[in-house]
Amino acid sequence: MVAIGNSDLDIFPLALGGNTFGWTSDEPTSFDILDAFAAGGGNFVDTADSYSAFADGNSGGESETVLGNWMASRHNRDHIVIATKVSQHPEFKGLAPANVRAAAEASLKRLQTDYIDVYYAHFDDADTPLVDTLGAFDKLVRDGLVRHVAISNYSPERIREWLSLSAEHGFAAPIALQPHYNLVHRHDYEPEVAALATENGLGVFPYYSLAAGFLAGKYRTQADLEGRARQRMATRYFSESGLAVVDALAEIADAHSAEISTIALAWLLTRPGITAPIASASRLEQLPALLDAPTVTLTASEISRLTTLSDAIGA
Repeated sequence: MVAIGNSDLDIFPLALGGNTFGWTSDEPTSFDILDAFAAGGGNFVDTADSYSAFADGNSGGESETVLGNWMASRHNRDHIVIATKVSQHPEFKGLAPANVRAAAEASLKRLQTDYIDVYYAHFDDADTPLVDTLGAFDKLVRDGLVRHVAISNYSPERIREWLSLSAEHGFAAPIALQPHYNLVHRHDYEPEVAALATENGLGVFPYYSLAAGFLAGKYRTQADLEGRARQRMATRYFSESGLAVVDALAEIADAHSAEISTIALAWLLTRPGITAPIASASRLEQLPALLDAPTVTLTASEISRLTTLSDAIGA
């Protein structure tokens, strides 16, 4: 178990992404995945109020609803650490104070709980003064609706501003960052956000840690993606240098008798500041490879090989 930043929250070093719940995995399948995750020692689930408004027929909040139903049926809320986010739900866009409050209350209702462990600002809102947003988050903490606040998809400059305003006004300080970060996409985290995280004791939870399945070795050609739910997301990672990374992952996975996705996640766990990668499973059989990542110890030469190949991508 590892702590999230300087908080009192201890988690298994692999976070389960809830974006698939109510999208590529229906409720019974999601329950099976969640049951197996908890049985395997997992306790941190990451979702957002907007999941999965991006899917045809969905309107947002589906993931939180499934997660809330699961916790209610298993009577395990006290054993699960929940992170969710605000700013992208179709009915609760942006980070104006009234919207932050209304969105949090809607999330609590869907999650069937009276508190959120970690509440993220999902994306920056340039139309709302940051100090107003921080005041709204702080009020949620003081009112007991949120335990800790966190930041997702913010630029280094805005993260610095958030930290400065928190200190200046005595607002609840953020405990975590959530950047887009993986072997084929590194510039959103390295080097500036990584330095900010380590300098300020912030937990870091990379999303797209498997590059929408690309780093699981699922898609070796564009044809492999045709008609897939993740086609739009995974296509961006395709390149000769990206496929070279996947080939190396496959060879290293063979040496460890592990899955390709396990090695991609294990590499992330060697990077500065990383607390736990976020990875999702649409099917139960995908989960063991994710849970195995913290148990794999890569050699120095394996880490160097993957990092060098990743450097060549320039992403």
